[in-house]
Amino acid sequence: MKKFNTRAPLHQRFTCALLVLMLVVVAGCSSLRLAYNNGDTVLYWWLNAYVDLDRDQKGWVREDIDKLFDWHRKTQLKDYVEILRKGQKQVQGNPSQADLLADYSEIKSRTQSLLLKAAPDLADLARSLKPEQIAQMEKKFRSNNDDYRKKFLTGDQEKRQQLRYKKSMEQFELWFGSFSGEQEALIRKASDARPLDNEIWLDERMRRQRNVLTLVQKVQNEKLGKEATVALINTLIKDSFERLEHSDRKAFFDAFENSTAQMILTVIKIATPAQKAHAVKRMQGWIDDFNSLAAQPK
Repeated sequence: MKKFNTRAPLHQRFTCALLVLMLVVVAGCSSLRLAYNNGDTVLYWWLNAYVDLDRDQKGWVREDIDKLFDWHRKTQLKDYVEILRKGQKQVQGNPSQADLLADYSEIKSRTQSLLLKAAPDLADLARSLKPEQIAQMEKKFRSNNDDYRKKFLTGDQEKRQQLRYKKSMEQFELWFGSFSGEQEALIRKASDARPLDNEIWLDERMRRQRNVLTLVQKVQNEKLGKEATVALINTLIKDSFERLEHSDRKAFFDAFENSTAQMILTVIKIATPAQKAHAVKRMQGWIDDFNSLAAQPK
């Protein structure tokens, strides 16, 4: 990638690369390959919406995204196959809460590895950004936060719980198919047992955004070089993942993780053989697609 000697960083929860992977997670089996193969374009436009890339940036940003996807295709997809195979066994068996929390930790670790892999490219982009692009990023943050408030901070507790339950059911139905009214009642009970405080999630979101903008200003004001910028981005990524363990809100985060694991265990426990077979088949479709994608040339 082209080298630059000034301007500011992005990390901006470049979980955009993750956004692409989330397309894979929520896509149907038949469209998984299509979603992944178009993921680089989705990522590019996501990034462009935050910083409004200029003519010079557009070319090498696309190249860097292509290289990131090439690395991901060659090195990560086979591991996803193993995760899915483990999931098939868990759905058919009797997993514990510890099993699910271990799965969650593994996913977090792989997500962090993906972001750290992207850090050098993010540093190049960071150092190339202009003041108006940083202003655009801040504006986008504010807009996203306004959307979050409208969607998740309106209505009473019942409305918020219903919205959260609905989003969870969309995922469970993707995996297991439709549920009976009796099953839905049990899942709703497990969903409502999770601590609900959307103000905390918004505050955490805004804290991350402030950290990004602070980093941006530091790189810009001090005209940091590539190595120093990469170090800052790596620290920000690691701190974001360690936040749950060291935050003064750790009790809330722990309770949320544990109760979410319990909700998933409830779904597995009450699922019928046909529903479990549906989940196993769904995962097998993804396994086949991941194997195909891993073997597919760029």
